[in-house]
Amino acid sequence: MAAEAPTRPPQKTAILTEPLKERIRALFPRYPSKRAVTLPALHMVHEHYRCVPLQAMAEIAEILEIAPAEVHDTMSFYGFFPQAPLGDVRVWVCRSISCMLRGGDELLGHACKRLGIEPGETTSDGKLTVEFAECLGVCDHAPAALADDGRVYGPLDEAGVDAMLDELKKGRKDEAPHI
Repeated sequence: MAAEAPTRPPQKTAILTEPLKERIRALFPRYPSKRAVTLPALHMVHEHYRCVPLQAMAEIAEILEIAPAEVHDTMSFYGFFPQAPLGDVRVWVCRSISCMLRGGDELLGHACKRLGIEPGETTSDGKLTVEFAECLGVCDHAPAALADDGRVYGPLDEAGVDAMLDELKKGRKDEAPHI
């Protein structure tokens, strides 16, 4: 019986495009080491895909000549690099002490119930991702929420959350924040 030749695992298709890889490499001269490019590289990938898939972390590590775990450590330290795609609009409902005391947790629950999701999830139509934030820095408008396009909402009540969600479902705005 002839011995079978060992087989290689199938190669994964690269997630990062060559232009994106080149943009990451172009940062090398601006930093003291390749490792120092980890955070900017994560931002570039997130900006391009609106998430940082597991395969992208491995590819960033390869470019930077570091272990994938080091990229993951950086990514997991910061809360704004999801691994799954985000909705068209990402909104954070504040649950800091000021917002919590004025019903922020309940309003987060209300928003999620209305959308049929849990905190951190995206609606089935891909329009909204709802998350919690520890502090948005607008305590004088508690309870508050912030959309990733700069819109600030507060003080909120259930009717205000409903109006906010209806507005956010319409898509991103490139206007100044309003309170």
